[in-house]
Amino acid sequence: MMLLAVFISIDLVKSWIGQRLWWGAFISFCLLFACGLGLPMPEDVPLIVTGALIRERPEGLHGIHAWAVVGALNWLGIIGGDCCLYWLGRRYGMGVTRIPFVGSPITVARMDKLKVWFHDYGVAVVAVGRLIAGIRGTMVFCAGTIRFPFWKFLIADSIAAIFSGGLFMLLGFWIGPMLTDESVKKYQHYFIAGAIVLAVVVVSYIVWKAYRRKPSATAAPTA
Repeated sequence: MMLLAVFISIDLVKSWIGQRLWWGAFISFCLLFACGLGLPMPEDVPLIVTGALIRERPEGLHGIHAWAVVGALNWLGIIGGDCCLYWLGRRYGMGVTRIPFVGSPITVARMDKLKVWFHDYGVAVVAVGRLIAGIRGTMVFCAGTIRFPFWKFLIADSIAAIFSGGLFMLLGFWIGPMLTDESVKKYQHYFIAGAIVLAVVVVSYIVWKAYRRKPSATAAPTA
């Protein structure tokens, strides 16, 4: 996972976000939006930091209200960046790879592999790809270049973003005042394992449903 090789440390992001909930939520929104467009930082980092911020500095917002406000801004940041990258891929194709940061993680080999996966599994690639840091950006870009239906992309990406974003915010909330790069590395594998298990269950269900819809090749032709 990219979080094991953080380009921008937890402590640095904490200094950007600060200790004020509203300001921190806005900065997190901007960082997550930029992550979707190629900022060399895992989106998990601002999610974890804002989760810890909810626990430390509620500033009048308590419980579900703080989670709703910060969670909504984080979700909008994630989806906003993904939608921009999707439409860049749909409009300009591989020409986007010439743009610094935006095109740097996109390779022909990854694109070819993802095209095959989209052909075989469809919307399941969006749901699972959002949960895996190494292929998120390429998955979104590929969906745009192959003109995968935007409404399907948006629904699957939104649901996966709610799950993955909430998961890492919970990690930050759980760690709380102990939040450091070392503490994140200590506990994150449990959360990642949970995300992978859920992704496998979702994909297995989608593949099973698709298999059931296929007509039997050995079925006798009707009159």
